[in-house]
Amino acid sequence: MEIFDAHGAGAQREVKKMQGGAAVVEKGNYRHFMQKEIYEQPETTARTIARYVNAFDDAVTLGDLDGVDLAKADSAIVIGCGTAHYAGRIGEYWLERYAGVSVECDIASEFRYRKPVLPKSGFAAFVSQSGETADTLAALRYCKQAGLKTLGIVNVPESSIWREADAVLPTLAGPEIGVASTKAFTAQLCAFAALTIAAGRANGTLSRQEEQRLSHVLLETPRLLAEAMRAEPQIAAIAHDIAQWRDVLFLGRGEYYPLALEGALKLKEISYIHAEGYAAGELKHGPIALIEDGTPVVVAAPYDGLFEKTLSNMQEVAARGGKLILISDAAGHAAAGDIVGARIEVPPCDPFIAPIVYSAPIQLLAYAAAVQKGTDVDQPRNLAKSVTVE
Repeated sequence: MEIFDAHGAGAQREVKKMQGGAAVVEKGNYRHFMQKEIYEQPETTARTIARYVNAFDDAVTLGDLDGVDLAKADSAIVIGCGTAHYAGRIGEYWLERYAGVSVECDIASEFRYRKPVLPKSGFAAFVSQSGETADTLAALRYCKQAGLKTLGIVNVPESSIWREADAVLPTLAGPEIGVASTKAFTAQLCAFAALTIAAGRANGTLSRQEEQRLSHVLLETPRLLAEAMRAEPQIAAIAHDIAQWRDVLFLGRGEYYPLALEGALKLKEISYIHAEGYAAGELKHGPIALIEDGTPVVVAAPYDGLFEKTLSNMQEVAARGGKLILISDAAGHAAAGDIVGARIEVPPCDPFIAPIVYSAPIQLLAYAAAVQKGTDVDQPRNLAKSVTVE
């Protein structure tokens, strides 16, 4: 093998060995890679969390961030595309709520061309499974050229974003073969959760006691994900009904709004059903006109401080004949009453990690609908695993 630089001159590169085995690129007993990767999430989230959380003293350590000063960062930019962008938007809620960091989250292809005003005392985080996403990489280079410290949240070691960012938070999901991202998404969320705790502790927003509590909660994520996936038989039955429809709506409030966007994206990607995600409070500002008798409306809503407001939106859907599919805990299902057409029960969990836990049933719903329709789940039409062109 000969390697040349951009000017055509011979170049020497250090040889780096990548860890791995045949099992990670074989389907095993699963029907599709996507199904296998969904079920790997208890393991992949555990691996990612263990990278950052010390279970002995419930403390977060991110390692050397090479100039990214979390103690002085009062603002941040978070950039990504597709699923990575939605992970960033959940991270935006966390960083603002728990760490007091003002966050602007943008799509890489839009960020590049609007001449954004960059924070004077902050950093920019770039989220990518492949580390080669063209628009995200270009946005990183734009920020670096402007003197802003950059942080990559990346799954592929030695990828372009990994090499060029000032600091990296690896997402240890392992190779992801299915085009529709699943285990990389939840690993990105785990990295954002660790970043949130570390930022809040560094700038004094979080006390040591709260750091311990949130760290302990984060360590519970893999177990709760495994519990949430036990609902697959019920999810498959619901997906049989969804597969008959051309349009599906997803609703959520707070962190569940980006999760609704991600749920709609998953369904579109692999089943080719038109789906849209909306903030539940926006329902009456237009989207409610789409609801007709039997229209499936998927709502992700744990029984928390926003549940009553989301329930009001659910009642509006039911009054117009929409079929409500509620993803919630036992308390949420009890409070919703008989307006719900189908239920997916998720184990009770702390609000901090609930968006990660709720990701699994949303992924399984899209997967089951795609299987029902007979589409190519792992290689959906017109899509590529890594978008390396604009």
